[in-house]
Amino acid sequence: MVSSRVIRNLKKEFRGSGLAKLGLALVVIILLTAVFAPFIAPHNPTDQQLNQSELPPIGFSQTEERTSSQMVDGEIQTVTEEVEITADPDHVFGTDGLGRDMFSRVVYGARTSLIVGVLGTLLAASIGVPVGLLAGYHRGRVDDALMRIADISLAFPSLVLAVALIGLWGRAAVNVPDPFVVAGLAPEMPESFVLPITVVIVVGLVNWVWFARVARGEALSLRGQEYVKASRALGADDNTIILRHVLPNAVTPIIVLGTVQVAAIILLESSLSFLGFSGTTLSWGFDIAQGRDYVSSGQWWIASIPGLAIMLSVIGINLLGDWLRDALDPGIEGEGGAA
Repeated sequence: MVSSRVIRNLKKEFRGSGLAKLGLALVVIILLTAVFAPFIAPHNPTDQQLNQSELPPIGFSQTEERTSSQMVDGEIQTVTEEVEITADPDHVFGTDGLGRDMFSRVVYGARTSLIVGVLGTLLAASIGVPVGLLAGYHRGRVDDALMRIADISLAFPSLVLAVALIGLWGRAAVNVPDPFVVAGLAPEMPESFVLPITVVIVVGLVNWVWFARVARGEALSLRGQEYVKASRALGADDNTIILRHVLPNAVTPIIVLGTVQVAAIILLESSLSFLGFSGTTLSWGFDIAQGRDYVSSGQWWIASIPGLAIMLSVIGINLLGDWLRDALDPGIEGEGGAA
C-alpha cells in the first residue's frame, strides 16, 4: 500500500513541475492512442491506395515532375511538366509510397512500441531484480559470479547483442486478436495486431543487467540495517529476509529505473524495426525505414512523422521518470546507461 508521505511527495512535485505535467500528458495521450487505436485511426493502416500515394500532410503541398508521351506534329515526344500535389483532408499526416494513411500507421505503431516497451521492461526486471538482490545480499562468491555475468552482458552494445540474438532465434511473432474489432465495434480495422515475441524476449535479456546493478546496490546498503539484523537473529531465513525486508525497501529506485527502461526499449525496438528484425510492419521504426528512400525526393513526412512520434514518446516517459525520481527518492541519480 502506498504511504500518505509518498502521495504527498508525488502531489508536491507534480504541482511544482511543469515538465512533469507535460510528461504525464504525453504519456497519457500515447497510452490512450495505443489502447483505442481502432477508434482513433481513420483508415485501416494496412490498406493500400496507390492512386493516393505520397500525399503530403495537411498544410503542405508537393511539386513533382511527371513525364508523359504526347503526339506533337505527328511525332511522339516525351513531355515533362510540374504537377502540384495538395494535401487531402482525409489523410491528416499524408500517405506513404503505397498510399497507406500515415496517421493510422502512427496510431497503430504506438501499440507495438508501448507493448514491447512495457513487456520488455517487466521481463528485464523479473530477471535483473532477483539476480541483483541475491548478489548484493549474499556477497562473496555469489556476488562475484553473478556480477561477472552482468559484466559480460555489458561488454556488448545493446543493439549488436539484440541483433545477434534475433539472428540466432529467428523473428517469431504472435497474432493477438483485437478485442474491439472482434466485438464488432471497429469492423474495418485489422482483426489482430502482431506482437513480436522474439523482440520482447531479446530486449528483456539485453536490459536485465541495469535492474541487477540497481537491486544489488540497494541490497548491499540494506543488508546491514538493524531490522534486517533483528530478523536474522530471530531465525528468519535469507529468502524471507530478502522478500519481506530488502525487496520492499528497494522497490523505489527499481520503479524509477523501470520508466527509464521503457523509453530505452522503445528506442531499441524502433532500431530493430528499422533494420528489419522486428517481425511486424506496424512499427514506427519500420515506417522510418520505408520512408528514408523518399526523403531525398521531397516526401519527408513518411520518415519524419514516425520519428517525431518516437521522440515525443521517449521525452514524455523520461519526464515522467524524472518526476517519480524526484518525488519518491530525491537521492537517486538518473541511470544514463540504459540505452
